[in-house]
Amino acid sequence: MNIKSLITVFTFFLSFIGYSQNVQLSAYSEISIITSGPGNNLYEKFGHTAIRVKDPVLNIDLLYNYGIFDFNDPNFYMNFVKGFMNYKLAKYPFHYALKDANNDQRWVKQQLLNLSDKEKNEFFYFLENNAKPSNANYLYDPFFDNCSTRPKNIIQKIFGENLIINENAIKTNKSLRTLMNEKIHSNTWGSFGINIALGSRLDKIASINEHAYLPEFFFEILKNSKIKREQNEVNLIKRTINLLDYKTKIAKADTFNPLTVFTVLLLISLFITYKDYKNKRRSKILDFVIFVSTGLVGLLIVFLWFFTNHSTAPNNFNFLWGLAPNFFIAFILLNKQLKNWLKNYLLILLILILLIPIVSIIGIQKFTYPLIPIIILLLTRYLFLFNHIQKKEA
Repeated sequence: MNIKSLITVFTFFLSFIGYSQNVQLSAYSEISIITSGPGNNLYEKFGHTAIRVKDPVLNIDLLYNYGIFDFNDPNFYMNFVKGFMNYKLAKYPFHYALKDANNDQRWVKQQLLNLSDKEKNEFFYFLENNAKPSNANYLYDPFFDNCSTRPKNIIQKIFGENLIINENAIKTNKSLRTLMNEKIHSNTWGSFGINIALGSRLDKIASINEHAYLPEFFFEILKNSKIKREQNEVNLIKRTINLLDYKTKIAKADTFNPLTVFTVLLLISLFITYKDYKNKRRSKILDFVIFVSTGLVGLLIVFLWFFTNHSTAPNNFNFLWGLAPNFFIAFILLNKQLKNWLKNYLLILLILILLIPIVSIIGIQKFTYPLIPIIILLLTRYLFLFNHIQKKEA
């Protein structure tokens, strides 16, 4: 049985075992924030945050993990598309998590929280109550409610106004989208899909609180935070321990990456368009493929924007090139003779395409760079079709 299977078994077993509110952590207990470096899978690229509770007197050493989900849930993928991502808090022996990280060669750091005995038990009781099967599930949001923001919220709840966040601890002046693209290389299919699906909410400059969605930045926030103790200010973190010291995995482009694929498609389209122009004809199949593809992207944008629970899907300016009506226009373009009104539609498409660099420069929404060949492809083909209809009218 592999490590992940063992964790699943222990999670199931321990979820039914809770510690009574009468059981108190000893003076020798420790509560720590555990931060792991990036992994190889897409959902591991951001790293991970969890909470460790250790008490040698009670003989417990548990990891409380808010990042548990089940790919085998029969409704997982449908719920994921609709924005109802069901995650849960699970607890299991810490050494299994450490062994799993070691197998994946991910660095692990532990930050020991500076808690009084009362605060330790308050923290512990909160976790125990939250780990009950009736309380463990929550709706995950990758940017605003995840494995990193949940521990942050608990710390803020425990200390309240006594928690002092150093606003200068992080000075990136970057948007949520930029921060995301640093963790998932922009020239990968995963990043391309995410950038197409999500809207302009990701493009405002992230506050220090919003940086905490990434474990790496939450680590820095904790490192530089203090708490009020009577008339004094003391460090929130007592000490930091490197449990596993692997090098950070650097995000890399896919071998078979979007930019390469779309550049090849652009060259093919330019060649066909040149031949069409020279021979005074129109390749209906090319136009059909272009309009069906961009139309499907547009329909996806509309669906995510208006019919799902994704907090970052609305106000998606990718509709400037991925326009839903294109899907239906594609079938009209299969006709040999094109209607004159299509010229006006193409003019609208050209205007929308030309708005893309303006929207990006102003900072309303940034577009992922593998889109550049697609934008050039659309611009040249739309111009050709506009000119083709215009010549037929003459």
